[in-house]
Amino acid sequence: MSATSSLTSRRLVATGLAAGAVIGTAALPASAADHDRSARPKVEISAVQYDSPGRDDRSNRSLKREWVELTNTTRHTVNLDGWTLADEDGHTYTFDHYRLAGRATVRIHTGLGRDTRADLYQDRRNYVWDNRSDAATLRNDRDRLIDRESWGRGGRH
Repeated sequence: MSATSSLTSRRLVATGLAAGAVIGTAALPASAADHDRSARPKVEISAVQYDSPGRDDRSNRSLKREWVELTNTTRHTVNLDGWTLADEDGHTYTFDHYRLAGRATVRIHTGLGRDTRADLYQDRRNYVWDNRSDAATLRNDRDRLIDRESWGRGGRH
């Protein structure tokens, strides 16, 4: 093999390797997008007790038994400050200075109570969630839909 053909061969191999690297780099974002975990909600509505057990007598005991449960599905704490939880009639609860720890769950009760890490209270004297048909909608501080749970007409139980 002559020196010229050896040089040409090395240049072709180098060009092929460089082209492969460019193609591999260009294909990486598409491949990574297929495994994008940020598409999953970090916080989700994990349960709703829309029909408080017992008689609906508007007692605080009954109102506290009506709740929505949120779960942080990640390992990282999520700041819920400014997030909202609302029903279809526009009753809205706004989170104020609350951080949900990783893999933790919090219940937002309708009635009056003292907030803790695991239980928050809307301090309402009337029911929020309709027993027959309603939806709980969670939005972040930028008003983006995070999760929605519905029941009754066209909803799931």
